[in-house]
Amino acid sequence: MMNLRRDVFQAIADPTRRAILLLVATQSLTAGAIASNFDTARPTVSKHLQILTECELLTQEQSGREIYYHINANKMKEVADFIEPFRQMWDTRFNKLEAVMKEQKKGTKRH
Repeated sequence: MMNLRRDVFQAIADPTRRAILLLVATQSLTAGAIASNFDTARPTVSKHLQILTECELLTQEQSGREIYYHINANKMKEVADFIEPFRQMWDTRFNKLEAVMKEQKKGTKRH
């Protein structure tokens, strides 16, 4: 059977979902507390929370009648680990470019 789980990168492509992740990065929040930070309808925020939960970037914990959303650090680390080689490659390229530009700048000062 095909895996119907949502793709993490599709989930974080949305700016609202990235903002939600930043909100819950430091503290667990209820859907209502999260929604109060956005100028959108509560069902819209609920849909974003559902998507983030389905791709395991957020986890839910019931506390009494409230459901609290937590960041899933393990899943975030998987995303970061995937991106890291690209970051390193671009750092290397930018450092090389910076070195070339400094050399050219030195060369133009001599003339």
